[in-house]
Amino acid sequence: MPVNKAKTSNVQTMLRAIINGQSSMKAELLGEFKKVNKKIEDLDQKIDGVELRLTKRIDTLGEDIARLEDDAPTWKAHDKLEKRVTKIEKKLAFS
Repeated sequence: MPVNKAKTSNVQTMLRAIINGQSSMKAELLGEFKKVNKKIEDLDQKIDGVELRLTKRIDTLGEDIARLEDDAPTWKAHDKLEKRVTKIEKKLAFS
């Protein structure tokens, strides 16, 4: 019987070593997963910041374009201006 106890003790020791190794590997993997998740969260925050800045810039450009369109003469106004200039040129030519 002492041989069986020694065999059982060796088997238990080997199983315990395997289980401890697996637990250690699991802990390392969980640590690495947490690091990866942290990096993903940081990257997501950076992307959100870039998106906000770009959206703000696009909005500013849109407002600038709208103001330029408001200030620019329409075709109708441009034609009227051209007619007025022509009339003034004719008056100056007769003077």
